Amino acid sequence: VHKSERTPLVSVLLHGPAGSGKTALAATLAMESNFPFIKLISPESMVGYSELARISAINKVFTDSYKSPLSVIVIDNIERLLDWVPIGARFSNSVLQALMVLLKKPPPKGRRLLILATTNQKGVLGEMDMLDNFNAEIYVPPIRDVASVEFVLKDLQLYNQQELTQVMRSLYDEGVDTRLSLGIKKLLMIIEMARQDPQTKVEKLLASLNLE
Repeated sequence: VHKSERTPLVSVLLHGPAGSGKTALAATLAMESNFPFIKLISPESMVGYSELARISAINKVFTDSYKSPLSVIVIDNIERLLDWVPIGARFSNSVLQALMVLLKKPPPKGRRLLILATTNQKGVLGEMDMLDNFNAEIYVPPIRDVASVEFVLKDLQLYNQQELTQVMRSLYDEGVDTRLSLGIKKLLMIIEMARQDPQTKVEKLLASLNLE
């Protein structure tokens, strides 16, 4: 988007299970783009809005983005923005139609726009015929191997080398590598809980991972 004259509009869908870090990844990509205009559209920012008010707010973000030469819009938790609920498979068709138009609408000449959207329900978006509105998809998986847990623990510097070795040995001994599926949000919460008591931080981490 930054350099190509042929792609003034690029839209990417980040999908994966809840807690896998999709929003954090989208936010990181947006910030590292260094584009002058960055805006987040989220369900939390539109609590209590009517359908018309929601459509108006979304439209305003896109209209404002067209004023900047380089813009990023992050649409977080897109199925919740559409008021989708699993019971009865209800959703706001008006908001859906508005979003589908905006996802395909190229910015004015000389402007470039990157759209990053996140969802926990890729299948639902497929049923809404929305997937074709994205140029690309990125799957954000949960943590599925012990090596990834070790990487996070090293980065957060919670344990010294002896403690880290003890944790990793216990994880491997319990065969966690064959059955691990953990969102990064949950892992960070477990680590933060363990951090509260330095004397038992190894035991607390293992206990939280059901490895008592």
